[in-house]
Amino acid sequence: MEHPTLNARVQGTGTGVVCMHSNASSSSQWRALMDRLSSSYRVFAPDLIGAGTGPAWPRDRVVTLHDEVALLEPVLAAAGSPLYLVGHSYGAAVALMAALARPGRIRAIAVYEPTLFSLLEESPSTKQAASGIRSAVADASLAVEAHDHASAARRFIDYWTSPGSWDRLPPSRQAPIAASIVNIAGWGRALFSEPTPLKAFRTLEIPVLCMVGAQSPVASRAVGGLLADTLPDVTMVEFAGLGHMGAVTHPDVVNEAIENFFARHPIVGQPAERPSAVRTNAQRQPDRIAAQ
Repeated sequence: MEHPTLNARVQGTGTGVVCMHSNASSSSQWRALMDRLSSSYRVFAPDLIGAGTGPAWPRDRVVTLHDEVALLEPVLAAAGSPLYLVGHSYGAAVALMAALARPGRIRAIAVYEPTLFSLLEESPSTKQAASGIRSAVADASLAVEAHDHASAARRFIDYWTSPGSWDRLPPSRQAPIAASIVNIAGWGRALFSEPTPLKAFRTLEIPVLCMVGAQSPVASRAVGGLLADTLPDVTMVEFAGLGHMGAVTHPDVVNEAIENFFARHPIVGQPAERPSAVRTNAQRQPDRIAAQ
C-alpha cells in the first residue's frame, strides 16, 4: 500500500522494518520481502532521492548519503524504535549511515553488498578494487551528458550483472532504469566521497547480516570484506550462485536469510541462542557462511 505522506510503501503490522532499494531501482524492489514479512512486521519501503515517488535529484547542489538519511527520518519515526533496517547496494550504504547516526534506534541490520566505495579509497591495497566501478560510472556519465540514456544504462547494468544483460531486459523494465540513470554521476559522487572512515563502523555494536554474491564484481565484494573485518557483530553470508543483483534476481533466497536473521535477533524477550559456529568481530572472526 502506498503511503504518500511518508513517501513509502507500507505493509503489515508489528515491529518496524525499513527497506532501502538499490540505485536505478525503487521501493517496488521490496514487494516480495514485504509480502513475506508483513504477517509479523510493519514493513516500510521508501523511495530514495530521484527514485519512484521520491523527490527529484537536485541539480544545484551535491547530494550526500546523509541527505538520504535525512529524507528517511519521517519513515524511521513512523517505524518506531527499536526497528530493523534492510538495504541493497546504494540502499545498503544508506542503511549503514542511518544506523551510525541512530544506533540506539536499531535492533539489527541486513545489507546486501553495500556500495560504500569510499572505504576502498582508504588503502592502496583496496583502492584498485574500485577501478572497474569508477570506469563504469565515468562512461555512463559521459553517455548521459550526450543524452544517450540507453547507452548509459547499458554500461551500468552490464557492469553489475554481465555483458548483454541490458539488451535482454524487456522494454518495460528498460524505460524506468534509463530514466533514472541521469542520476548516475550523483550516485557515484555520494558513494566515493562519503567521509565516514572504516574505523567508524567499529562502534556500530548492532547485529549486522552482510550478504554478498560469489559472482559479484570485485568492488562490492571488497567493501563487504572490509565491513566483515570491522563490524563488531557481523554475520557474513556468501551466496554461491548470485551476483550483485541477487536481492532482485533471487528474492526468495535472500529474503529467507533476512527473515531468519531478524528472527534470531528479536526485540521482545531474550534473543534466540546463536549457533555455536557464529563468531563476531569481538572475537575478531566474523561468521562466514557459504549459502547455495
